[in-house]
Amino acid sequence: MTNNYDYIIEFIDVHKSFNSNYVLKGINLGIKKGENLCILGGSGSGKTVILKELCGLINVDKGKILIEGEDITALNEDETIRVRKKIGMLFQGSALFDSLDVYENIAFPIRQNFNYSEDKIKSIVQENLNITGLGRIEDKYPSDLSGGMKKRVALARALAMKPKILLYDEPTTGLDPTNIKRINQLIRDMQAKFGITAIIITHDIISSAFEVSDKIAFLYEGKIIFCGSVEQTRNTQIKELKDFIEGRFN
Repeated sequence: MTNNYDYIIEFIDVHKSFNSNYVLKGINLGIKKGENLCILGGSGSGKTVILKELCGLINVDKGKILIEGEDITALNEDETIRVRKKIGMLFQGSALFDSLDVYENIAFPIRQNFNYSEDKIKSIVQENLNITGLGRIEDKYPSDLSGGMKKRVALARALAMKPKILLYDEPTTGLDPTNIKRINQLIRDMQAKFGITAIIITHDIISSAFEVSDKIAFLYEGKIIFCGSVEQTRNTQIKELKDFIEGRFN
């Protein structure tokens, strides 16, 4: 496959409904390689649906989703698994296995996807704990960790797969200001050190969206009605987006 594509991720006229609830009504959005894009929108607007479609966890009703120029909506199950390896996801609740220690949580997807020796797995686990600033906590269990540490373990687990794309679903929800800054810095570090492309879903507009984004998209009534820089977002004259930023959004 050639690399003559403008975007590493592209949504083309994507529609999705759940029974009578028509959530996405023609999403058009492109994300360039190495770009951090934040999607803003009200609760229930379909932001997380977009992430799940990108992961292949939800099928689209209509439209295309391209990853590196390849339409993932047309792939079979085996092909979808291949593409999914390019994507890491940090879930809102971290989604760690409570019965597994930190080491086994991070090692789990490696074992599922690669035939590595235990020494190599150990090296990958420790490398990614170091990248996320956690050091030697591999023997601890999720119940021993703070909310911020759980988020970083989940990020270490995602990074262990060496993804090209990282999806962050409310990465700073429930965290104190110090941990919000720490997670924001890690998101920027992943971009700078590894060239990772990111899509971030957050309600934390001032302390997170404006800090980690290169571009911001606004999802309203099933469509992306704005996509621009942080500066353009701050100065927008689009009423719905302005109301959302200033807390007047209904």
